[in-house]
Amino acid sequence: MGRVALVTGGTRGIGEAISKALAAEGYSVAATYAGNDEKAAAFTEATGIKTYKWDVADYDASAAGIAKVEEDLGPVDVVVANAGITWDGFFHKMTPEQWNKVIATNLTGVFNTVRPVWPGMRERKFGRVIVISSINGQKGQAGQVNYAATKAGDLGIVKSLAQEGARAGITANAVCPGYIGTEMVRAIPEDVLNSKIIPQIPAGRLGEPEEIARCVTFLASDDAGFINGSTISANGAQFFV
Repeated sequence: MGRVALVTGGTRGIGEAISKALAAEGYSVAATYAGNDEKAAAFTEATGIKTYKWDVADYDASAAGIAKVEEDLGPVDVVVANAGITWDGFFHKMTPEQWNKVIATNLTGVFNTVRPVWPGMRERKFGRVIVISSINGQKGQAGQVNYAATKAGDLGIVKSLAQEGARAGITANAVCPGYIGTEMVRAIPEDVLNSKIIPQIPAGRLGEPEEIARCVTFLASDDAGFINGSTISANGAQFFV
């Protein structure tokens, strides 16, 4: 049996591309989702990849879901913490509910996803933890104090896990996508994309979900065994100070 990979938020957008790429590399993939049963069913029918439903913000649900994945497929060797949400608003109008919901999913959700598989990785002396952060966690973004805080926190998580896991053969790394041509981004009015967003990207285009997926498959591979606590910025040269 090949290695097992768990991808949270793995049935849509960047997560979908990651799930497919890992499956193409021979991993047994489990893709999680939070709510869209119809999309998840269509994803499984099209790809053959098993899907599992739980809310990453709920530790008990995550632990139970991961136990089911391991019962079905075997111990998780690679975990990709990709699930995330946005609930934007300028800070002077942001409510505690907006703050807490995004923190619970995007930051606590990483803990809830990685913590249940960590002891097994330590015991087996192998593991790959890959967290999908964001360019906005690196540079901040007006109207996204909650989201940017979670994505910056994700970088602290991987740097700390890398130091704890290195002697046990575990790596922890992050990928920070820039603007990627997901369904959500492409739903932005074309004139806004062309006048406000793409001009910020020196490459002159949106990234593709498959380009992020290739970063993940590399970090999951044996070839990346000495890369630990690092961040890959996949943003088309959209640098910042």
